[in-house]
Amino acid sequence: MLQAELVEAVLRRALEGGADFAEVYAERSKRRRMKVRQGRLEEAVSGLDYGAGIRLFFGLEVVYAYTNDLTREGLLEALETLLRAKGALGRVDERGRGGLDFRKRLPQGLHTPKVPLEGKDKRFRLERLLEAEAGARLAPEIKEVEASLMEWTQEVLVANTEGTWAEEERVRTRLYVLAVAQDGAEVQTGYAAPGKSVGLELFDLYPPAEVGAKAARQALTNLRAKPAPAGTFPVVVGNAFGGVIFHEALGHLLETTSVAKKASVLADRLGEEVASPAVTYVDDGTLPHAWGSSEIDDEGRPTERTVLIEKGVLKAYMVDRLGHLLTGYPMTGSGRRQDYTYAPTSRMRNTFIAPGDLEVEDLFAGIEFGLYAKEMGGGQVKPGSGEYNFAVQEGYIIRKGRLEEPVRGAMLVGKGPDTLRKVVAVAKDWENAPGMCGSLSGAVPVEVGQPHVLVSEIVVGGRA
Repeated sequence: MLQAELVEAVLRRALEGGADFAEVYAERSKRRRMKVRQGRLEEAVSGLDYGAGIRLFFGLEVVYAYTNDLTREGLLEALETLLRAKGALGRVDERGRGGLDFRKRLPQGLHTPKVPLEGKDKRFRLERLLEAEAGARLAPEIKEVEASLMEWTQEVLVANTEGTWAEEERVRTRLYVLAVAQDGAEVQTGYAAPGKSVGLELFDLYPPAEVGAKAARQALTNLRAKPAPAGTFPVVVGNAFGGVIFHEALGHLLETTSVAKKASVLADRLGEEVASPAVTYVDDGTLPHAWGSSEIDDEGRPTERTVLIEKGVLKAYMVDRLGHLLTGYPMTGSGRRQDYTYAPTSRMRNTFIAPGDLEVEDLFAGIEFGLYAKEMGGGQVKPGSGEYNFAVQEGYIIRKGRLEEPVRGAMLVGKGPDTLRKVVAVAKDWENAPGMCGSLSGAVPVEVGQPHVLVSEIVVGGRA
């Protein structure tokens, strides 16, 4: 996207202007979306976006500018804007006189698609979406179905004054199906949305008709479900997207974005027991083809597997460059951003509770009365403390160790660190699920996950 000579000129001028560190991030991103509703093509759009961001460090002070003018004049003007902001215009620091010896890190192809996006036409995509739509028509109560395909190709280049030159092409594909069930005045929805860092082989990994059927079954289950009870019960939280609770109510507490400001209740607690010994919590950006994986982060560092909590003991935080300077903790390849219009911050990648050694049915045994939160929905979290409330998208009553009637309208209420201490059993059926996470550096693709876990008690909000 950019010639090395131009990038070097920008970085050298930044050093001449007195910056302690300078970084150029360039990006070209292409997105496609196709949507089918009620058996008809409703939307087929695509867009191309490109630009670059320049970040300068003056000690612990950081300034950032971005532009979609990638000419020499455009990039240097963005840089001079930053220097003017620092009152460094016209200053000449001898550190900018020497050349930069870039150490180029080229992509290794760890997440290369097997079926490239360019290898199939629009008709192929439309046929797959119609399969998903047809798969959701399980019963007359299914009144509406919407299926859509999102494709995203992102090329990135990161270069800095330490000699980093890193490039990567990231390809992500996701299939969404929404089913609406209705019986008289009662209306319920079901949802399924698998996604991976893959090409169109996504349809082989997740057959569209099966994805549609999953969404429809959830809608039909909720249509016949009774109102959930209220109280404090043992709760078995399902695997995969069940991990969203700990992503929101724990993971964000372990990013140096909040830790460095002492805005997290888990700041300065390395080596302390902060969870049940049954819990090992991991953030891993290296999982092959995972939705939140990449070879490099958006600061040009290789991604890695970071064990955050090991058998209940806090071992590490997620650390970007600025977080490293503020706290002294080693960088973990966690600097991420939505696109070139954002400066990076420490962010989660694929974050999950590691599998235990129990069978799923072992978690239900011995529960006299409780709730099975099979599928989690959205919720809210209070920054810093991890206080949360999350909707249960699909739930069932547990009686005497057995699953019984479905219930709807349940809300789980608690505090992330407290809930972690009440995890008394972890199954071995680990699975992750994709999502989009919003924070200071925009919305980035992440995976959340866990095996089935048993929490000894959670406050459950309900109407019964």
